[in-house]
Amino acid sequence: MTLEIFPIGGIPEVRAGDDLAGLIAAACPDLRDLDVVVVTQKVVSKAEGAMVRIDAEDPRGHKAIVERESTRILRRRGDLIISETSHGFVCANAGVDLSNVDEGWAALLPEDSDRSARRIRDGLRARAGVEVAVIVSDTFGRPWRRGLTDIAIGCAGIRAIVDLRGTEDSRGRELQVTEVCVVDELAGAAELVMGKAAGIAAAVVRGVEPAWFGRGEVRAEVVRPPQEDLFR
Repeated sequence: MTLEIFPIGGIPEVRAGDDLAGLIAAACPDLRDLDVVVVTQKVVSKAEGAMVRIDAEDPRGHKAIVERESTRILRRRGDLIISETSHGFVCANAGVDLSNVDEGWAALLPEDSDRSARRIRDGLRARAGVEVAVIVSDTFGRPWRRGLTDIAIGCAGIRAIVDLRGTEDSRGRELQVTEVCVVDELAGAAELVMGKAAGIAAAVVRGVEPAWFGRGEVRAEVVRPPQEDLFR
């Protein structure tokens, strides 16, 4: 499998109520069937109006919003809060983000990122006549490892997990536990061309294995249930 990854430039500043699928289709007229469109959480939140005002003069003005958006606080260290959200995500500050938004505003996570991905996918089908998959990506830290990476917080039209259990490795041994979170891998790959401060809101990953396409959801398939989580 050979992948081609390229950014979608030319998407204007997104505001509440904007037709995000229409903006993407206009900025990338050469979308093809079986492309994977990766869209950043920030523009999805903006389009859906998941934005709240904060006191721009108060460096801790967003902390009350973090508390409100958290269903459970796991750790506190200074100003950092690690919490669980209503989606089941465990992340810093409940995903409340001040970067790449106007001063005096904070972006919240979309209410249902899988639903957001389905809306964009349906919109692209209607406007561009193509059958693509859509991933909504966000930047997360990881336990035990330094540095940030983009992961999928929502998807549509692509399997979130590819289950390789029962197949054989290169030595003929049967794989017992290998399940690959392909939507996270594709989100991380797309981030390499989008960057953190370049104003690129979406990217296309082309050449993805056709067998990966199908029904998939991050919340139902990727978020580890508490009974399987050794650290909750």
